[in-house]
Amino acid sequence: MSEDAPAVLSDYLIRHYDSLKSRAARMLGNRDLASDALQDAWLRVNSKNPDETLIHSPAGYLLRMTVNIALDIQRRQSRSLSLDEVSELTEMADAAPGPEQVVTDRSSIKDLRQHIDRLPKRQRQVVLLVHWENLEQKEVAKRLGVSLRTVESDLKKAHDYLIARRDA
Repeated sequence: MSEDAPAVLSDYLIRHYDSLKSRAARMLGNRDLASDALQDAWLRVNSKNPDETLIHSPAGYLLRMTVNIALDIQRRQSRSLSLDEVSELTEMADAAPGPEQVVTDRSSIKDLRQHIDRLPKRQRQVVLLVHWENLEQKEVAKRLGVSLRTVESDLKKAHDYLIARRDA
């Protein structure tokens, strides 16, 4: 073949596509892979500059090109992860918060702590005993020497204050 090799190869591939596909499918054992590889071969043939290479057998040349492309496709696919593998990896992902979330959370905790510090003394004690020490309200009432109703009232007022500050 002369300088017009890409045009001759392209023409040959178009005219003999079905037979090339059948031969490639037999060689590769996969009709879809043969079809994909032939498509890529057509693209390569049409994207090349004219070539001085002598090609004695367009069929053999195109078939060899198609098989090489198919092998490249299989190599790429073997390096890719399957959907099951990707799913498994996402399940293994670290659930720990990222740096941005850590900064945001620390800022929120700092703000909450400042608001708790601004509560009246008994309300602050009630909130800390109930939420930080996980004591029941009855136990808090005994510790502080006040009625259960007072603990409930102080806790409600403290919650209302903290929610208002959070929403502000």
